Amino acid sequence: MDELLADDGRPRPHAAALMEALDALGLDRLRERQQAVELDIKAAGITFTIYSDGLNIDRAWPFDIIPRVIPGSEWDAISAGLSQRLRALNRFIDDLYNDQQVIADGVFPAELLEGSVNYRPQCRGVQPKFGVWAHICGSDLVRDDDGQMYVLEDNLRVPSGVSYVIENRAVAKRAFGELFRHQLIRPVDGYTDELKRLLSSLAPDTVSDPQVAVLTPGIYNSAYFEHSFLAQRMGAELVEGEDLVVGDDNCVYMKTISGLEPVHVIYRRIDDQFLDPEAFNPESMLGVPGLMRAWRAGNVGLANAPGAGVADDKVVYAWVPDLIRYYLGEEPKIPNVPTYRTMYDDERAHVIANIGDLVVKPANESGGYGILIGNRASRAELDRAVDAIEADPRNWVAQPILSLSTVPTLVADGVEGRHVDLRPFILTGRHSYVTPGGLTRVALAEGSLIVNSSQGGGSKDTWIVDGYTNGGPSGGGI
Repeated sequence: MDELLADDGRPRPHAAALMEALDALGLDRLRERQQAVELDIKAAGITFTIYSDGLNIDRAWPFDIIPRVIPGSEWDAISAGLSQRLRALNRFIDDLYNDQQVIADGVFPAELLEGSVNYRPQCRGVQPKFGVWAHICGSDLVRDDDGQMYVLEDNLRVPSGVSYVIENRAVAKRAFGELFRHQLIRPVDGYTDELKRLLSSLAPDTVSDPQVAVLTPGIYNSAYFEHSFLAQRMGAELVEGEDLVVGDDNCVYMKTISGLEPVHVIYRRIDDQFLDPEAFNPESMLGVPGLMRAWRAGNVGLANAPGAGVADDKVVYAWVPDLIRYYLGEEPKIPNVPTYRTMYDDERAHVIANIGDLVVKPANESGGYGILIGNRASRAELDRAVDAIEADPRNWVAQPILSLSTVPTLVADGVEGRHVDLRPFILTGRHSYVTPGGLTRVALAEGSLIVNSSQGGGSKDTWIVDGYTNGGPSGGGI
C-alpha cells in the first residue's frame, strides 16, 4: 500500500495538502527544489560514511524531498506502544543482570541467555539509576500492506540516525515553508533538549551541575557527524578515549589545558567491547581504562549502559510480547512481526522447508548485513543459508516477507512509490520521550526492501500532522 495515495490515486486525507502542493509545483520545479536541498546538505556538511564501497569516504546525506506524512492520532498510539516496549525491555535487562527472575519463572529460556554474545558478566549486580539500561533506543517500524505498523527490531546498543531527523526537518522547512505555515506539523528539534535533560539526570545525586561528554571513536566512524552534532547542540564536550582518565578515586576526569576536570555523565558512542580495556577488550585504543570501575562505583552515568545490548538481539526480539505481559501485565500496543526461532527444532524445520518464502536474519548483525530475502535469493544462496542455520541455530531467525508500504519518491523517471521503514527514537529515564516521527529510510532502488543508508538507501522527513491552520482538509487515518 502507498501511505499517501489511495488505490484510486487520490491523496489520503492526511496527505491532501502535500499532494495538492506537489501537483501545483510540477515536476520541473520539484526537481529544482531537490537540487537546492542537496546543495544545502553539502554546504552544511551533513555526511554519512559508507564502508561497504571500500573507499570509506564521507558522502552527502541522501535525502528525498517528498516527505512522509502520518496523522497525529495514529502517532499517539504508536508513541504509547514504543514507551511501553522500552519500559518492559529495561525491566528485562535489569532482571538479567540481577535476580534473573524471568528465567526462574520459565518466561525466558536460560539457554538463550547462555548463547548471547551481548550479555556482559561484568555488569552483574549493577543497578543503574532509575533501573534503566537502554536510555536511547531507535526502534525500527514497518507498515505491512494491510496498514498495520509492526516493530521490526529494537536498537539498544549505540543507535544512530537522530541527527538526520533534525537536519532533514531543517532542509524540509526551507523546501516547503508554505506547507509548514498552513499545517500543524509536530516539531522535532526539541530532541536535543530532552536528551540533555535525560543525560544530566544520570549524574550522581551529589552533583548539581553535571558535566556531560559525548564519547566518540573519532572522525573515521560512520556516525561522527552525529556525534559532533549532538555534542554541539547539547553544549556537551566531544571527547575520545584518550581525552579521559579514571583517577584513583574511581572518578572520571577530562584532560584540559587547565588540568583535569570531572566528567559526570558519558553518552558513549562506542561499542561495549571497546569501552574499557580493563574490563573488555584489552587491545582497545578507543575506550577509557577503569571506566567500568567508575560506573560500578556510581561516580559516572553511562548511556546507554554497558550490557544493554543483551536485549538488542533478533532472537530475544521474539520474546518481547511475552516480556511486556510478564513485567507490565499489559498487552503489547504495537505487534512484533511473526518470527520463527530456528533454535527450536519444529520452527527450524518450518524455516528450512519454506526458506524461499521467508526473510532470514542473523541474530546480531546490523545495517541490513547478512539478511537473506528468500524470494530474491538464488538456489545456492538459499542452500548456504540452510547450512548456516543448521550449523548455528541460535544465531538465526526468520520472518514472513512483508509487503512494505511505499511513499511517493522523486526518482530519475519522475515520482514513484518506494518502500520505507521508520526509526523513531525513544528516551527512557525518570520519564519517557518519543520523537514525533523519526528517521524515514527509503529504498531508492525500484522494488528493493533494503532501506539502510549503509547500503545505499535514502531518507525522508517525517511529518506528524495534527491538522491545518487555515481551514484546510482534516487529517485522517490510513
